This record gives sequence, C-alpha cells and structure tokens, in this order.
Amino acid sequence: MLKRSHRFHGYGSLRRTYSHGQTVRGSLISLRYGSRPAGKPYRVAVVVSRKVHKSAVVRNRIRRRVYEWMRQSETVPLATDLIFTVFSDQVATLGAEQLNSLLSELLTKASLQVKKSV
Repeated sequence: MLKRSHRFHGYGSLRRTYSHGQTVRGSLISLRYGSRPAGKPYRVAVVVSRKVHKSAVVRNRIRRRVYEWMRQSETVPLATDLIFTVFSDQVATLGAEQLNSLLSELLTKASLQVKKSV
C-alpha cells in the first residue's frame, strides 16, 4: 500500500491534473501526468471503470496491482501527479513481468515528454 502522502486527497486535485496534465497512452493503460511544486512528493491515482469489469473484486485487484508496482518502483519522478486509467480487464491476468514492462514504458514516455517540453 502506498503511503498517505503519495495519494490524492479530494476531487479538486484530480481535476487539476485532468485539466492541465498531459497524456501518454499504452495499449491497455493510459497515464495522465502533471507537475507539482518542487519538494512535494509524487501522487498516484488508479482509475478503473465499471466498463472494464463488472466485478468490484477484479477492479480492485487491478488497482492494487498498479499501486503495488508504484510502491516498489524506483523510477518515479518526484513532484509529479500520476493518474493511471485502465481500459482493459486483461491487466488483472497479465503476468508480473508484462505489467512491469507496460507501466515502466508509460513512465519513460512521460519522462521523455517532460524533458522535450523543458
């Protein structure tokens, strides 16, 4: 489980990232990211719609897998807001290595786009 400081609190914080952030899209997951003031920790949210899977158990499994990957990841950029949106229920059955490569690919695409814009 992620620390409380790495989670979003309140609807307004998500709204800011959705309106001012940039998006990187993968085959099963998209990542919307935005910057935060320097010195602040990163924040993560995982959005899994009911359209992905009707069962709350499967949706929560997907959410927990992504949060756990973020907790163990060492390549998370500081002072960023990250919102992962899952589009497919295949994420629940992906192998750990496939999920790791999918999520790390999204983060590297996002970090490359940040460097290009600076």
